[in-house]
Amino acid sequence: MKNLDLVRAGLSRRAFVASSAAAAATLVLAGCNSGSGSSDGAASGSGASSSGEKTALTFCLDYTPNTNHTGIYVAKNQGYFDEEGLDVTIVQPADGTAEGAIGTGQAQFGVSYQDYIAAAYDSGNTGLTAIAAVIQHNTSGIMSRAEDNITRAKEMENHVYTTWDMAVEQATIKQIMESDGGDYSKLSMVAYSVDDEVSGLKANLFDCVWVYEGWAVQNAKVQDYAVNYFDFRAMDDVFDFYTPVLAANTEYAAANPEVTKAFLRAAKKGYEFAVSQPAEAAKILCQEVPELDSALVEASAKFLAGEYISEAESWGVIDPTRWSNYFQWLNNNSLVQNKLDVNGGYDTSYLA
Repeated sequence: MKNLDLVRAGLSRRAFVASSAAAAATLVLAGCNSGSGSSDGAASGSGASSSGEKTALTFCLDYTPNTNHTGIYVAKNQGYFDEEGLDVTIVQPADGTAEGAIGTGQAQFGVSYQDYIAAAYDSGNTGLTAIAAVIQHNTSGIMSRAEDNITRAKEMENHVYTTWDMAVEQATIKQIMESDGGDYSKLSMVAYSVDDEVSGLKANLFDCVWVYEGWAVQNAKVQDYAVNYFDFRAMDDVFDFYTPVLAANTEYAAANPEVTKAFLRAAKKGYEFAVSQPAEAAKILCQEVPELDSALVEASAKFLAGEYISEAESWGVIDPTRWSNYFQWLNNNSLVQNKLDVNGGYDTSYLA
């Protein structure tokens, strides 16, 4: 298992697809057998096979276990997958990203992000499709020490930002700064080199960092460390993209629609449980992954309880306009080599 520092930093975007080749590569999954993208002979209307045996599925996390995954662990713990005739094995990816595993059929389902899917498609890995939004809005943004008074993007001027040195990331930072009247050229950058953003701020390794509010900001609160935070979607609607999402191997889902629907029914029940009973869901996650920091998990679970569905009519909804707007932004800013189909990359027809 990962060490506690890595588990604390489980929502870091450090694991972003660093190269097109990595996104398209065939991966070896930790702790599981390779799956298949073809039909498994599942019976119509159920995850159970015609012999009555459960359908075995591999679900690949995006990184180390964290509260984004709560609904999946709850569904497994509470027997929701069993009720649908599914035997789900949860694994971590070998290289920190799930796109290669899902896209090649080593995992039938897993966790991804809209921007990761864009990178995968750009590299030629079109074997995965988003099938449900885990969280209804982008809850990421910039965190900094409270004493530095960085409360908006313009105020990042003359400070140090820690970067993964990726074009999409830096284009995002540039746009939010310039749209706020700031001068992007006045932002200094250092390579991302920490596994716990709060520790990095405390050590003055950088002044501001891209984080998820539901994890890093809650981590700061748990550690009683004063920070400022502002989110990207408040700066520009185009950055309210879907992060994270549940994704399926495209070929597998098409060949096994009833299994895919069964999987999503169970996952939906798990996330609805996390919405209605966040403290209990946090206990279940810690029970399933005991090395997690229970105080951080509980704080994060309570925050995310209001974010999984938000104002949507139900869990998992993906708004076509928001999805296409982000893909169009990537196209317009030449952040992909191959123009994306702005209406591609997702399919919510499996979601009840």
